[in-house]
Amino acid sequence: MSPVIAALIERHRLQPLPIEGTLFAQTYRSNEELSPGTPAGTAMVGLYCEEPKSQSLFHRLTFDEVWHFYGGDPLRLILLRPDGTSEDVILGADAAAGHRVQFVVPAGVWQAGHLVSGGLYALYGCTMSPGWNGVCFEGGTRSQLLATHPDRAADIERFACPDGAVHMPG
Repeated sequence: MSPVIAALIERHRLQPLPIEGTLFAQTYRSNEELSPGTPAGTAMVGLYCEEPKSQSLFHRLTFDEVWHFYGGDPLRLILLRPDGTSEDVILGADAAAGHRVQFVVPAGVWQAGHLVSGGLYALYGCTMSPGWNGVCFEGGTRSQLLATHPDRAADIERFACPDGAVHMPG
């Protein structure tokens, strides 16, 4: 493992997120709840890298999620919309190359993410309001995603959740 990656993992106390596979740490959770178990807002920091493997498998959320690029190499978000369209979004520091430093993934859009090939790491954050809880998460399986987005088969094969692993552990 790269010393830089080891330092980031230690500094931010990153742990694997169940199902999705991302190294992350929750950095903020509002004390106010909109309903029992639903905080008014949450924030997290995440790291994509190849060693140790950290990526985000396809999932959708019931609330919008704001992504923020912090540093390192670019990351790719793969978005599969309910209407059958799709999009790739690159978060990174190179505005001239079309990178974004912030992007909102709307509620109900399937999303997966990973480090762009050739990079060492991507450090990013996500914020949500209402805040994240396990109930707002649904993992996307191969058969489910291929039925609506067959043109994205290569990405779906690589980033689909295993059958039966679609809800966060309680």
